[in-house]
Amino acid sequence: MLHASEQAEEQNKATKETNEPCTGAEILLRSLVKEQVDVIFGYPGGAILPTYDEIYKLGINHILARHEQGAIHAAEGYARVTGKPGVCIVTSGPGATNVVTGIADAMIDSLPLVVITGQVGTKVIGTDAFQEADMLGITMPITKHNYQIRSIEELSQTVKEAFHIAQSGRPGPVLIDLPKDISQQMGVFTYDKPVYLPGYQPNARPNKQQIRKVLESFREAKKPVLLAGAGVLHAKASEELTSFVEQTKIPLVSTLLGLGSYPGNNENHLGMGGMHGTYAANMALHEADFLLNIGSRFDDRLTGVLEHFAPNAKIAHIDIDPAEIGKNIPAEIPVVGDAKAALTLLLEGDIRPLEQHDQWRERTQRWKKEFPLWYKLDKEVIKPQELIERLYEHTDGEAVVTTDVGQHQMWAAQYFSFNKPNRWITSGGLGTMGFGFPAAIGAQIAEPELPVIAITGDAGFQMTLQEMSILQELQLPVKIVIVNNASLGMVRQWQQLFHGERYSHSLFPVQPNFSKLAEAYDIKAIKVEKRSKLSEAIKETFDHQGPVLLEVCVAKEENVYPMICPGQGHHCMEGVEPL
Repeated sequence: MLHASEQAEEQNKATKETNEPCTGAEILLRSLVKEQVDVIFGYPGGAILPTYDEIYKLGINHILARHEQGAIHAAEGYARVTGKPGVCIVTSGPGATNVVTGIADAMIDSLPLVVITGQVGTKVIGTDAFQEADMLGITMPITKHNYQIRSIEELSQTVKEAFHIAQSGRPGPVLIDLPKDISQQMGVFTYDKPVYLPGYQPNARPNKQQIRKVLESFREAKKPVLLAGAGVLHAKASEELTSFVEQTKIPLVSTLLGLGSYPGNNENHLGMGGMHGTYAANMALHEADFLLNIGSRFDDRLTGVLEHFAPNAKIAHIDIDPAEIGKNIPAEIPVVGDAKAALTLLLEGDIRPLEQHDQWRERTQRWKKEFPLWYKLDKEVIKPQELIERLYEHTDGEAVVTTDVGQHQMWAAQYFSFNKPNRWITSGGLGTMGFGFPAAIGAQIAEPELPVIAITGDAGFQMTLQEMSILQELQLPVKIVIVNNASLGMVRQWQQLFHGERYSHSLFPVQPNFSKLAEAYDIKAIKVEKRSKLSEAIKETFDHQGPVLLEVCVAKEENVYPMICPGQGHHCMEGVEPL
């Protein structure tokens, strides 16, 4: 591997366009340097070896995952924190198919990725050659766009288009399938041709007339609510959103992926809405007469049964993707455009707190105070909700939090207050177990100065735990917190509530010794089983400068509440109790 000075010299050479012939692999890497890619997550193999040879020569920072799924989830974590496309390179066949879950995850959660898969030589494509897989066919429904390179002349322009598509409009994953013979052919590197895609012209600027209608409806309303989704974060519009809410005093509800777009500890924030949202947030959605949705796609975990969702509200929907407007919930005021541009236009209007909203604001605040999130403490047994609160208190909220999927994910969303953007990384739409830990690796590489906490379940952690080898190799100070309830927690909860307590394959009669697993990777391990030892264990975890695995044995039968049961509306929440 090259020294830093040699690496810089090689990368400077890579950006220069000359008439000297170079291989397709070199053209690819030069293109990535032009796109200012500073890290690649990947795993080599036969079809992609020429590209890895160029990675070696160029010295570009590469993180070797121990499984391709770990590589793509790490790229997702990097993309979520930085807003830049995460880059993942894998080989053909099983290497490529192992990233399919991550591609689908990024697609539904709108994360910009450029995924480069090796492919067999062009002459044997379609013959079931060794380690061949039809990646164009496989990924067509789960990518924003995909390419297969058929001539070396199109390679650099394809890379340029891929990055443009991945990060413009509604972000998403783009796949480039690179046959091995193309990566070995000789061509000339050029990168000066502008991107022109007549069929792809995303509209970022909202219609001003529609924005005026939004403001008029806000002024006419008596019970307005603002719903903030992940689109606010993708547009880097948190500052504009905060300004708009502060000037209007409009009650705000976050989606799961919108957490952090507005300070979670601000009084205007009613909490997360949806299946496991707060009472105040869900009741506000149910009783609103005007709902302004900025950057949320109205997914089913937010809305519940559609006929019960915001039944009295006039809906204004601002979204960069026109396909999302009216898809699930009809919008009386559709606004196609970027959230930042839309909020900028809204801020130019006549916005101020209105007296007609005073009673509504007081009512939402009363809901918030009288029906807070709650749980019952135990003298000895650790409650998972308290664990999350202690993590928040210890870090003062100054941490990046990644999660897997399930009960611990919901508790983290409920009890860790996200006050800054891009500090919350979770799998929303696809609900991918195994996501949280490798995503934390990508987040830590993106934010080396911030604490990164991977909150994961005992089940999900076992899906990608091999990536502890990256922590061992790079000494990344990721703190792994295993919320161990000896079960598939959310599956067990649903079996308890809706399947007659028939716990079919959701309980773990035996488990691995997680501490010994961590020690096998030279990672400090801490296990805590008693509530009296929890604070000490958390302090020890964060006092250690390197990576730590903290296993916390929590109450096994604790359920996530509040909960909107299937078939119910926001006004029908289980597990709500007055203060």
